[in-house]
Amino acid sequence: METVSKSNDVFFVLLGAVMVLAMHAGFAFLELGTVRRKNQVNALVKILTDFAMSTVAYFFIGYYIAYGVQFFDGAAHLAQNNGYELVKFFFLLTFAAAIPAIVSGGIAERAKFNPQITATFLLVALVYPFFEGIAWNKNFGVQAWLEQSFGAGFHDFAGSVVVHAVGGWIGLVAVILLGPRRGRYHRNGDISAHPPSSIPFLALGAWILTVGWFGFNVMSAQTLNAASGLVALNSLMAMVGGTLAALLMGRNDPGFVHNGPLAGLVAVCAGSDLMHPIGALVVGAGAGILFVVLFTLTQNRWKIDDVLGVWPLHGLCGAWGGIAAGIFGLPAFGGVGGVSFLSQLIGTGLGLFVAAIGGLLIYGFLRLTVGLRLDPEDEFAGADLTIHKISASPEKEAGW
Repeated sequence: METVSKSNDVFFVLLGAVMVLAMHAGFAFLELGTVRRKNQVNALVKILTDFAMSTVAYFFIGYYIAYGVQFFDGAAHLAQNNGYELVKFFFLLTFAAAIPAIVSGGIAERAKFNPQITATFLLVALVYPFFEGIAWNKNFGVQAWLEQSFGAGFHDFAGSVVVHAVGGWIGLVAVILLGPRRGRYHRNGDISAHPPSSIPFLALGAWILTVGWFGFNVMSAQTLNAASGLVALNSLMAMVGGTLAALLMGRNDPGFVHNGPLAGLVAVCAGSDLMHPIGALVVGAGAGILFVVLFTLTQNRWKIDDVLGVWPLHGLCGAWGGIAAGIFGLPAFGGVGGVSFLSQLIGTGLGLFVAAIGGLLIYGFLRLTVGLRLDPEDEFAGADLTIHKISASPEKEAGW
C-alpha cells in the first residue's frame, strides 16, 4: 500500500506538471494573437526557448537555492520513492518558467533575443527562487517571524504572489527600461493603436491557460491525499467572476473578455484552498475589474507600453490575490481560517520588492552592457525577419 501511495503521488504531480507545461503553449498563443503579424514567429520561439533555458537554470542553480536539493547523485538514488522528488522538480519548474513567459508578453515586439534569454537564466536561477524559498520553504526565518508576530505565516497556496505578482513586477521594470514600441506614442499626445493580429489565436491561448490552470492550482497540493475539490471549485468561480467583470467593464472587448478569466485565476491562486466559493467569485470579479481599469490607465494615461498587460494582469491581480487571501480566507468571510491579513500584506509587499529590485538589477545591467531593444530598422521590419529570418506566412510574401 505504501508503494501504491507513492506511485499515486508521483502520477498526480506528474499530471500537474504536464498540465502546467501545456499552459506555456497558452502563453505562446496569447502573445502570438496579441502582437502584430511581423512578430508572431518570435513570440512562439521565445516561449519555447525561455522554457528550455529556465530548465537549465532551475535544475543546476535555482532549485537548490529555493529548497536545498541538488541532482548530482546517481540515478539509483534519484529514483528513490518512485522518483517523487524528480516529478516535484518538474512541477515546480513549470512554475519557475512562467516568470520569463510573463515578462515576454510585456516586452514583445522590440526586445533583442539574446539579452532576454540571458535575463531568463538569471531570473530563474537567482531572483525567483530567492523569494520562492522564503514563501514555500521557510528560508531566512521570514515565515517564522510572521507566525510569531501575527499568528500565521504568509499563505500562497498556488502562487498568486510567488509566481504571478513576481513575474508581473519584473515585467513592469523590463517594460519601463525598454521603452515603448516606436510609433506607439506621439509627442502631440496622440496614441497609435496596435490592434491584436489574431483574436482567434489570442482566445486559443487564453483557453489553454484556463484549462491548464486547474492543474496549476489543484496539483499544488503535491500529494494525492491532500487534493481538494474546494481548490477546483474556487478556481472555477474566480475564473467566472473575472470573465463576467471583464465583459462588463471592457464593454464586450474580446481582448478584455479573454483575459478576464486569467485575471480571476491569477488572483485566486493564493487562497484557493481557504476561501468559500462565493468569496472566490468576488475575488475573481475584483481581479477582472482591476485588470480592465489598470490596463486602460497603463496604456492610455501613463503611456507604459506593456503589450499584453502583464503588470495589471499578473503583477496587480497577483498582489490583490495575496492580500485577498488574508480577507476571504478568514472564518468571518466564510473561509477556512489559519491566515493573517497582516502577514499577507507583508508577504505580498516583500514579493513585489524582491521582484522590482531583482528585475532592475538584471535588466539594468543588460541595458548598460549589451542593450535591450532592437535597432529602429530591425524593429520596423519585425522580430520575425530580423531575428529568425522567416515570417509567419512566408508564402504570401513570396507570392505563392
